[in-house]
Amino acid sequence: MSDDWLPVTLGDLIEVKHGFAFDGQYFREQPTGSVLLTPGNFHVGGGFKRDKLKYYDGPVPGEYLLKPGDLIVTMTDLSKSGDTLGYPALVPDSVSVRYLHNQRIGKVLLKPSAPVTKPFLYCLMRWKPYRDEVLASATGTTVKHTSPTRIAAFEFLLPSSAEQDAIASMFGALDAKIELNCRMNETLEAIARAIFKSWFVDFDPVRAKAAGRHPAGISANIAALFPKNFIDSTLGKIPAGWRATTLGAEADRCRGTIQTGPFGSQLHASDYVAEGVPVVMPQDIESRRVSTVRISRVREKDAVRLARHRLRVGDVVYSRRGDVERHALISSREVGWLCGTGCLLARLGPKWPSPAFTSMALDRPETRAWISQHAIGATMPNLNTGILAAVPLIVPPDDILSAFSRIVQPQDCLAVQHDAECETLSTLRDTLLPKLLSGELKVNQAEKAVGAAL
Repeated sequence: MSDDWLPVTLGDLIEVKHGFAFDGQYFREQPTGSVLLTPGNFHVGGGFKRDKLKYYDGPVPGEYLLKPGDLIVTMTDLSKSGDTLGYPALVPDSVSVRYLHNQRIGKVLLKPSAPVTKPFLYCLMRWKPYRDEVLASATGTTVKHTSPTRIAAFEFLLPSSAEQDAIASMFGALDAKIELNCRMNETLEAIARAIFKSWFVDFDPVRAKAAGRHPAGISANIAALFPKNFIDSTLGKIPAGWRATTLGAEADRCRGTIQTGPFGSQLHASDYVAEGVPVVMPQDIESRRVSTVRISRVREKDAVRLARHRLRVGDVVYSRRGDVERHALISSREVGWLCGTGCLLARLGPKWPSPAFTSMALDRPETRAWISQHAIGATMPNLNTGILAAVPLIVPPDDILSAFSRIVQPQDCLAVQHDAECETLSTLRDTLLPKLLSGELKVNQAEKAVGAAL
């Protein structure tokens, strides 16, 4: 550590100003007006989640309109764990979106002549000693709260301006690469969803053939797979030759299964270890994918003991309690991991042609609503294998499912590669950050590792 590192508190450098209690009558679910950021939009690793955004189209006090580059921090965490309490984010640069922050988020303001930058503070507020102190001083049990005073009390050694810039630049490069991968995955997801909607929701190829036209955007070979008329079914009008069926019926047809994850008596808290086989829990299900940010692990011997719960490509893992609409589609990255307690596993079997179709069909708003409506329990919604097996589906013949899979599978494989790269970069970032901020590692030493990773 250099001699010019200064002992300071955050209160010496910044002030934290709470956001505004925006009027609920102007909240919107669809994109309109401004984006209202809440603690639920913060990633555990820093930055924003772009799903489940809230929108606000009412009057906005100018001081609560965020600017690109503004540093904000969560003051309230609605989870019992407090995972995102005190977490920072930098407001992205956007020409089309206005960002606001509600009362559960604070805006970080630098004091005049403070020898610190927002990008460096963004790194600092992701440092474990800061996180631990904010959480230790938090109030509340079910809902965790912090305050500007508690954040201001954090003590640390402030590097020189040059070292601050170097640290922020290094982690900015890692974050930028992770963000780029995320944006590419969003594009791949949007393409796959557009095809799914056209073929399996709007039935565009069938309607085009019924009108005597060639379906737009698909080859003659694929167009020939679609019928040119509709029939009545228990789920309304569907293309001729398609099935109004259920998830359980399709699992039976393709020699699959729908089962509950291991019970608590099979997997105890003492079985979890720092290194080992990952276990997918409800907390790890995010946007149809498995997040590894907080993933738990068990020894290989326990995974062998629970072999019937080991995951395969194409499996679907559901949260069994709470937010029961969420699921994750298992990719090649998660093969051999375990379906955890509190989850259900749907495996449609070796004969099923398109796991991507399964996941997108289950993620339709109508299907998610059906699952929520049929979940049992007033206080805490619960799923069971019977409910999941009864989920209604409209399923085309296998040759259409196979054609869909041939189009979207390469995109899905690329997305899996991006996810794996993001995991590697995040691990590198989280390994280097504490060593740099504690002075254990020099910036020029860390730059070599970052340069090799990028």
